[in-house]
Amino acid sequence: MRKIYAACAVAALFAGTAGAANTPTNYQLELMSKLDASKAPAQNFEMRKWKINLPYPDTKPEREGKTMEVYASQLNDAENPFSHPEWFYTNAETGAMVFKVPNEAVTTPNSKNARSELRAMLNVNLPTGYKDPSTNFVLAAHDNAAAYGSIGGRMSAALSVDHVSLSGNDAKMGAHSVVIGQIHGSNNEPLKIFFRKLPNHEHGSLFWNYEINPKDKKDRFDIPHNIFGQYNLTKEDKDPVGGIKLGELFSYDVDIVDNIMHLTFTKNPGEANEQVVTYKVNLAEPNSASDLDTSYAQDWMYFKAGAYNQCNIKPKTNTWSSGCSNNGLDAGDYAQVSFYKLNLIQ
Repeated sequence: MRKIYAACAVAALFAGTAGAANTPTNYQLELMSKLDASKAPAQNFEMRKWKINLPYPDTKPEREGKTMEVYASQLNDAENPFSHPEWFYTNAETGAMVFKVPNEAVTTPNSKNARSELRAMLNVNLPTGYKDPSTNFVLAAHDNAAAYGSIGGRMSAALSVDHVSLSGNDAKMGAHSVVIGQIHGSNNEPLKIFFRKLPNHEHGSLFWNYEINPKDKKDRFDIPHNIFGQYNLTKEDKDPVGGIKLGELFSYDVDIVDNIMHLTFTKNPGEANEQVVTYKVNLAEPNSASDLDTSYAQDWMYFKAGAYNQCNIKPKTNTWSSGCSNNGLDAGDYAQVSFYKLNLIQ
C-alpha cells in the first residue's frame, strides 16, 4: 500500500535522515505519495533500461576483481527484484531510491573513484555489450545514426544529496563532492552534474562540467558551469547561500534533441520560490573554449545516474587524488543520494 504523507508527520523523519534537516516540500510529498516504501527500487521506478555498478567485488567469473554489476534482468526480476541493504535500497520511510558509496572501494577500470551508479542500456539483450551501437545513443549529426539505439533521449530526476565525504583536501575538486548524473561518451563526458559541499558550509554547490573531446585523450579537460553556488570554493570562502543544502530536494532535466543538449536545473521545484536555470549546448559543434575539442558529433553516448563519489584515498601526488580518508561510514567517509523521481525516455 502506498503511503500518503502530511508535512507535519514527516518533519521529524527528515530531521533524522543522514545530512538532512529540511521539512519536505509539497512537491516532495507528492512524489513520495507515488512510492511504496516496502518495495524494491525497480518496483517504484522504471528500470527496464538500466544496469547498476556497486562498490563491492563481483562474483561472476567474467567480472572477477571488478565492481559488482547487476544487469537489467536482475534489477527487474519479477519475484526477487534487486536491492542491497547498504549501497542501493529503498528508504523505508520515504520510498526514495537510495545510492550510497564509500570513499574507497573496487572501481571500474578507467576510474579512481567508487560508485553506486546506474548505466543506461538501450539493448538489454546485450547486458555486456557496452560498445554495441544498439546499446547507446548518438546525435542526429552522426554519420551512421540509424544503427544506434536512439538519436538523443531524455533523463529527468528529482533528488536530494544527503551526505558527501567529510574528509578531503578542499583545494581538490573531488573532495566533498559527488556526481549525480552524466552523459558519458566512448572516452569523455559531455555532461557531469556535481554536488559539492564543504564541511564548514551550510549550503552546497550544484554545477556541471563539459569535458572536451580531443583527438588525443591526454589533452582533455573540463569546462565548469555554475548552477546554484560556485564550483571551486575552499573552506576560506563564504557559505554559498544561493546553493542547496544537504537533504534539500532539487531536480534536473537533460534532453538531447537532434544535436542540442537542453539542460534544466530547478531549486525548490513546484514552490513559490522556485528557481530555474537552463542551458542550451550544440554537442555537434566544437566548444569555443578549446581549439582541441572535436565535438561529440561522431561519438556514441549513454546516460548515467546515481552516486559517483569523487572522494578517494589515492596518493596526494596523484593527479586524481582528493585527499580523502576511508575511516568508514561512522566517520562520514561516504556519499549518499536519494532519488524521488528518475525517468529515462529513449
